[in-house]
Amino acid sequence: MSGFWVDRPTFVTGATGLVGGWLVRSLIDSGADVVCLVRDWIPQSELLRAGLVEKVKTVRGDVRDKALLERILGEYEIDTVIHLAAQTIVAIAGRNPVSTFETNIRGTWALLEACRRSPTVKQIVVASSDKAYGNQEALPYLEETPLRGRNPYETSKACADLIAQSYAANYGLPLAITRCGNFYGGGDLNWNRIVPGTIRSILRGQRPVIRSDGQYVRDYFYAEDGAAVYMLLAEQLVRNPELHGEAFNFSNETGITVLELVEKILALIGSDLKPDIRNQATNEIRCQYLNAEKARRLLGWRPLFTLDEGLRHTIDWYEAFLENSA
Repeated sequence: MSGFWVDRPTFVTGATGLVGGWLVRSLIDSGADVVCLVRDWIPQSELLRAGLVEKVKTVRGDVRDKALLERILGEYEIDTVIHLAAQTIVAIAGRNPVSTFETNIRGTWALLEACRRSPTVKQIVVASSDKAYGNQEALPYLEETPLRGRNPYETSKACADLIAQSYAANYGLPLAITRCGNFYGGGDLNWNRIVPGTIRSILRGQRPVIRSDGQYVRDYFYAEDGAAVYMLLAEQLVRNPELHGEAFNFSNETGITVLELVEKILALIGSDLKPDIRNQATNEIRCQYLNAEKARRLLGWRPLFTLDEGLRHTIDWYEAFLENSA
């Protein structure tokens, strides 16, 4: 929508995260008046490293602090809210379930309750995850697939998703929910994740490590596509009030194994290294991928990048980042 974002007061939680950095960049480029909630100061994050923080308003605090959230929404007269803040690492959730539940669940209801009490908020986009579906026999996942998260991370996302649906159904909050595949892209500095860890190892001449047997199937969704999705959905909430309370899968609809992904990265970099397959993964869902037909049909959406294009951009980002770091 031409001009939709110009001077629009927009509140972003999770701005120092992988997708948050790309989202803030896109919002700035579109002319939005961006307010970011930042808990931990992470100099290596794209928000700080790229100087984006100098072009936005920044509030230091925790997404669980409802009083702070009400102050932000009120004092900055926020129009649009995009909620990305979460503890996103499955292994960390397994070791520290309570902190994950606090951030992902309590943080979501605190923000939505603040939005409910705000007279200015007009659109809310809540980031759920494909992990909220848990382990299902029927694939690909549809939006009607029950949310059956079992491990702490899956459960936290399923709970947050259901809480968002409840606020839309009971209080008329103008929100929509995204369920995306595994995000990847430049700016992800969690080296335990398969994409950044693989790229860094190859660029250093080391064999990339695969913790599992390499046969786990996942969706991989490029971070810039994710940023575009959040903005599109906020725009569509204005155009079509019937979307309020709806959840949407977003995916390239290409489930591939971890081994296939690593081999694709090796080929794009031009390396003949062989993966180090350790077969140590436990308690992980064997196969999950999404159907995005609903988003294509109701939103006119399609991904901006193929998997190969996204990986090429990602490799370029890490090549420059590691060279500058060295």
